[in-house]
Amino acid sequence: MKSLNAQHHSLADARAQLAILAHGQDGNAIPISFRDKLAQSQSYPFKARQIDTLQVNIGKMCNQTCKHCHVDAGPDRKEIMTAETMQLCLDVLRQHEQLTVVDLTGGAPEMNPNFRWFVEQLTRMGKHVIVRCNLTIILANKKYADLPDFYRKHRVEVVSSLPFYAQDRTDRQRGNGVFDASIRALQLLNRAGYGKEGSGMKLNLVYNPSGAFLPSGQIALETTYREVLRQRFSIEFNELFVITNMPISRFLDYLLMSGNYENYMEKLIHAYNPAAAANVMCRNTLSVGWDGYLYDCDFNQMLELKVNCESQHIREFNHQTLKEREIVVGNHCYGCTAGSGSSCGGTIA
Repeated sequence: MKSLNAQHHSLADARAQLAILAHGQDGNAIPISFRDKLAQSQSYPFKARQIDTLQVNIGKMCNQTCKHCHVDAGPDRKEIMTAETMQLCLDVLRQHEQLTVVDLTGGAPEMNPNFRWFVEQLTRMGKHVIVRCNLTIILANKKYADLPDFYRKHRVEVVSSLPFYAQDRTDRQRGNGVFDASIRALQLLNRAGYGKEGSGMKLNLVYNPSGAFLPSGQIALETTYREVLRQRFSIEFNELFVITNMPISRFLDYLLMSGNYENYMEKLIHAYNPAAAANVMCRNTLSVGWDGYLYDCDFNQMLELKVNCESQHIREFNHQTLKEREIVVGNHCYGCTAGSGSSCGGTIA
């Protein structure tokens, strides 16, 4: 399957996505905008609190083309962060000790030719590094086969997507053979010490729904994942993160094509939780695009909504200005604030 970008699909244009999110599929605006919903709960204007995490998207290239991908990543995407932009990130991190966590994402971040050098520099600096690994990359090519040992050497926290603990639902969302490859990769990570009690090497899994519905409770689902993966495959992990599918990019395309868009948005609006809104990740995280531009979150990055302040590129980084910025919001933000909330670290309320 090609990315929306390679198909020259209308939704490859962020402006087309924003128009649908603002005005609906047929020009009918949603009942209440996210900004007005924040105002109702006395949470607007929506401001950042601090910045302790940089989430860095180091490229949209990926060995998979998942149906729900909000990045529209795939093998045909060529956007890759250069070593020069990575160095700008390193310079900022070196100058600001309060930025303690670096969350590397993609695409498949491991496909960036400077990935390992970047990780080495970050860990040498004493930063806590998280890598968003799709698991199948470990088996995709011989040059990636030693990734579990590389991660262990640098004490990297691995966050891996496993949409379900059964083959059918996982393969339907991510492609034929993905479940089996993911299981083998998890076993290799376990063999390297990841997910093992007392090892200190974290292996966290990510669940997201396969259709137009909200995820079930994180605690109960984690218990089921743990039981099934342990009994069937002898796999251990630390935590399960439950993430709501955002109505953007390929998942937005799915919602529109299946006639589920309006119902899904109604579900998100109905499930709005002020407690979740208070704890969304954009309040302490800054997203860096592959080209160095700055965003409030990875989702805003894909909608090309840059931060609302003068420091819009990593080379212009001003910690005080960014820390005091007003966060750019849109109707897609209902995805992070529905029910127990959703972030890259799972539920938040």
